[in-house]
Amino acid sequence: MKSTRKGLRDGDLFKDTYERLNCADCEKVLKKQNDPDEVFSVRVCPECESTFKELR
Repeated sequence: MKSTRKGLRDGDLFKDTYERLNCADCEKVLKKQNDPDEVFSVRVCPECESTFKELR
């Protein structure tokens, strides 16, 4: 699982005009899953199921 920063650098993600993270393949907005026991949140594309982690 890549981080969101690495995904932005590699071109797997991009930000839209409202600074939301989007999947470059599907062009869908990523959804956030929070686990209270973890230090990071997981961002998931609803269409292709690719995952990225994001530090809180």
